Amino acid sequence: MWILLALVSALCLGFYDIFKKLSVRDNDVLMVLMLNTVFGALLMSPFLLSGIADGNFGFGNDPVGHARILLKSVIVLGSWLLGYFAIKHLPLTVQGPINASRPVIVLVGALLIFGERLNAMQWAGILLGFTSLFLISRIGAKEGFSLRRSGWIWMSIGATALGAVSALYDKYLLRSYEPLEVQVWYSLYQSIIMVAVISIIRARSGAAKSKFRWRWTIPCIAIFLTTADIAYFYSLSLEGSMIAVVSMIRRGSVIVSFIYGVAALHEKNIRPKLIDLGILLLSLALLVAGSRL
Repeated sequence: MWILLALVSALCLGFYDIFKKLSVRDNDVLMVLMLNTVFGALLMSPFLLSGIADGNFGFGNDPVGHARILLKSVIVLGSWLLGYFAIKHLPLTVQGPINASRPVIVLVGALLIFGERLNAMQWAGILLGFTSLFLISRIGAKEGFSLRRSGWIWMSIGATALGAVSALYDKYLLRSYEPLEVQVWYSLYQSIIMVAVISIIRARSGAAKSKFRWRWTIPCIAIFLTTADIAYFYSLSLEGSMIAVVSMIRRGSVIVSFIYGVAALHEKNIRPKLIDLGILLLSLALLVAGSRL
């Protein structure tokens, strides 16, 4: 059952990336991001209200708990902000593999921060993962998105790195709090932060300068992301589930966005990108296999 939930999460993440791409195209990225956080908070509000009513969210009156969740909200928003700008300007077949390398960075972070030890298979997976990042940067250079000249590539890498930081911070938070508890409160804080930021920006620059266009793909971002996260957390809660395997399956979402980029957006240089994607998937497979030794 936990494998099925992980697959559902991966499928939803793939559509999440597609709807992000469609929503930010020729659009105001900050407004799209704000609406995503608001819709996400609204989707989680029933859990928040029921949790408060039942007294299940014990850290609601704990200032330290709120501060910790607020920090997570800032980290995730930073990752999303960079990621939204990157996906607006980069082909899905470039941005997707960069984002899918997140487990590699998480494992490196676990090595440096938590002192975890890696075996030979995991080291091989890390090396292949960074090789994949190097190759995708070379492929991107052919399309005008080189590491030296394109800030969008660096934004995508930055978004992936911050996403990895968030995952490592989750490992710390989930020692003290329930997964749903964390998800509900950080969704609320994200929406509050983004509404405040947009209000300040619009007050200073004026609404007339806004280039925002409403699209029905925008609420779909929050719907698919929330569904993916709920499936992810429930998958991890089941007996016998393995976080390394679940993480690997979730990064398989890149296949969904990659196929869309090829079939619907007719993106270029598909053969070398397929080779790079294969190297990345092999890297993730080695990380999973190494974690089971």
